[in-house]
Amino acid sequence: MTIVLLLGALLATMRKGRPAAGSVSPLPSGGQGTIGSDYDDPRTIKVGDKIETHGTAAKVRGAVHVACQGQQWTEYLLDDGSRRPVWLSVQVRHGLVSTDPPHLEVLLWTNVPTQGMIPARTMLIMEGVEFHPIDRGTAAFRSEGETGRPERGLLDFADYRAADGRLLSFERVQGEGWTASYAQPLPPGSITIVSRAA
Repeated sequence: MTIVLLLGALLATMRKGRPAAGSVSPLPSGGQGTIGSDYDDPRTIKVGDKIETHGTAAKVRGAVHVACQGQQWTEYLLDDGSRRPVWLSVQVRHGLVSTDPPHLEVLLWTNVPTQGMIPARTMLIMEGVEFHPIDRGTAAFRSEGETGRPERGLLDFADYRAADGRLLSFERVQGEGWTASYAQPLPPGSITIVSRAA
C-alpha cells in the first residue's frame, strides 16, 4: 500500500509535457467561466495570430507540436517586442484517475541564462534557488512557422520544481546546446486572441 501511495505521489508531480503548476481550468467549464464563451480557448491559437497575455500584446511567430509517451502539447513562440524568446505552452492534462476531469494547463516560459549549465540528475541551484528534478526524457516534435528549430526532430528535456512551486525546464534539440526557461502559470481568461492570421 505504501508503494502504491508513493507511486501515486510521484506520478502527480511528473510531467508528460510541461510540469503541472496549478494553472488548471476544468474542461469544458469551471468556476471562472467557460472556455470558448466566457474567454478565448488557447488551444485554438494559430501561427500568425495576435494575442494578449496580461495586457502584453504579442504575435505568434511559430508553433512546436510535441509528443511524448502518449501525451501531446503545443509550444508557441511569441514576439512581444522584447527581443527575448517567450514561449507559451498549452496542454490538456487528464487526471490520474479516470473519473478526474481533464484540465487545461497554460504556462508562459521566459529564457534564463544558463552560462553553460547542463541539467543535473539531482538538485541544482539557479540564481540562488534550489530546484529538484521532477521529469526528464526525449520527445518528438514538429515545427511550423518561425521557431528556430528544424521542421521535425527530437528534443531532450529536464524539468525541475523549487520548494515554492517555481518551475525550471531545460531543453535542447539533439546535437545543440541546452537552453533553460522559467514558467509562469496563466489562469483562465488571461489570454485574449486579438486577431486571427490572414
